[in-house]
Amino acid sequence: MTKELKDESGKRVHSYIPELCEQLRQKKIGRRDFLYTATMLGVSAGAAYAMAGKIMGQGAVVPKAAAQGKGGNLRCGMRLQEMTDPATFDWVPKSNVARQITEYLVRTGADNITRPYLAESWEASDDLKTWTFKLRKGVKWSNGDDFGADDVVYNFERWTDPATGSSNIGLFAAMVDTIDTGKKDDNGKAIMEKRMTSGAVEKIDDHTVRLNLNSAVLSIPENLYNYPTAIVHRRFSEEGGDLSKNPVGTGPYRLAKFAVGEEAVLVKRDPREYWGEEVSLDQIRYIDFGDDASAPVAALASNQVDMVYELQVSQIDVIKRIPGMVLHQAVTAQTAVARMQVDQEPFTDRKVRQAVQACIDHDSLLELAYRGFGAPAEDHHVSPIHPEYFKLPEQKQDIAKAKALLAEAGHPNGIQLKIDLNANVAWEIAAAQAMREMWLKAGIDVQLNVLPGAQFWGIWDKTPFGLTSWTHRPLGVMVMNLAYRSGVPWNESHYDSAEFDAALDDASGTLDVNERRKKMEKVQSILRGDAVISQTLWRSVFNAAHERVKNYQTHPTFYHQLDKVRIA
Repeated sequence: MTKELKDESGKRVHSYIPELCEQLRQKKIGRRDFLYTATMLGVSAGAAYAMAGKIMGQGAVVPKAAAQGKGGNLRCGMRLQEMTDPATFDWVPKSNVARQITEYLVRTGADNITRPYLAESWEASDDLKTWTFKLRKGVKWSNGDDFGADDVVYNFERWTDPATGSSNIGLFAAMVDTIDTGKKDDNGKAIMEKRMTSGAVEKIDDHTVRLNLNSAVLSIPENLYNYPTAIVHRRFSEEGGDLSKNPVGTGPYRLAKFAVGEEAVLVKRDPREYWGEEVSLDQIRYIDFGDDASAPVAALASNQVDMVYELQVSQIDVIKRIPGMVLHQAVTAQTAVARMQVDQEPFTDRKVRQAVQACIDHDSLLELAYRGFGAPAEDHHVSPIHPEYFKLPEQKQDIAKAKALLAEAGHPNGIQLKIDLNANVAWEIAAAQAMREMWLKAGIDVQLNVLPGAQFWGIWDKTPFGLTSWTHRPLGVMVMNLAYRSGVPWNESHYDSAEFDAALDDASGTLDVNERRKKMEKVQSILRGDAVISQTLWRSVFNAAHERVKNYQTHPTFYHQLDKVRIA
């Protein structure tokens, strides 16, 4: 029987921690991988930084907290869409309003380190199949109810209920079974459905919840800060299921006003009613300037707002010329993919999809569409900044190969296609225009169908060929589970590969980051070989704020963590 390890405070330490320390000591892993893995296994961020510093002879190199200060009203230019149910959010700005009201069990910072939040700590079993979360005591909902295990169990049950329609079911695939509904589709194929495995979430006591997984998963803490995993009240559905109309939360702000396409106003709650440290800002006001991408920058220049949610790369030079502006940048795993639905003609033929891929010169595409601010993509949706990224052989543009593939697929004289685009994202349109020119060289004539943002987001997962934005996640396996696992809600390509799912399961349950990279070679190779996507690029992201906005840091997912932000 394995001896249970404990730290100086008597808290159980995962049995892998000594091995992890030894790997850092021998320089088999870097400091970033050490910090990520240690905190994921429940070591506090402070203790992990101290351990790394001691091993590397640097002392406890812990990021310094910014001076806080109090007061001020923050105005931010950002699109405002409906804010009904956090579990079904498909757009980060929705969560930025909601996250000031509702909160998460954990919180992943701009440094990609995940820390406790509504959960004060967690432990993982040695086999990564059992995760136990200790919840904070003394947390009150804004309606006066106590927060506890019943709320957390309720949220997991909602996320994994297919009737909810939450993308979270992909992240928590190890908690669900795939069952036959007894129904058949128009082609006579059995309709399968994912449902929570009995006993997958367990209330131990009023402040302890245990997850019992079907297979090992290392990313459970990170999954719990994906933007649709905000914790809502246990009576959320029976009380209307609309956060904008019944904004009950555990967060430090209350919703004073909300109008889609116009503005949202959040006002600080009485600090005595909030469980955490008092936040600095008295009020946060989000203002929607519509589809005109230049309007928020003009508002920033004319002092109508203090910051903007995002800048286009074409606006960077403009911001640099405005007095008093601070440009913020984050290196991210944000991207956009030209994805093909593999069950829709002509994309049922893998050779057609491979021809689409073979036309792209990713180095040129990065320069043409995004001024080189980022990294070339590799058509498998795992970024070089992901800990488990495996460097595959480089894919070169090969027009002759693309033509040959088309001919083999029965299109010797080329093929005509249509791709749907979001009119609100200028860099994606620029990328599609550059890709179109590359596709034309092989006889692939692609019509660019540019749709208004609201219309595009109504069909993004339905169109046979679409260019879709995907935001940053701290782990590549998270993206794979959300976007490409068989049968999950956000699998917009309808990709269905048992081999891929099995390889992803294997990688998702591997603690050793070097071993996990080796296993990701198979995951990435399968996805790229099946040519499900033609990926544009990996992009750095930018936003801007007036210099009076203090302590603000751009999160790679554009999450607004504003508790220490103040107006000077």
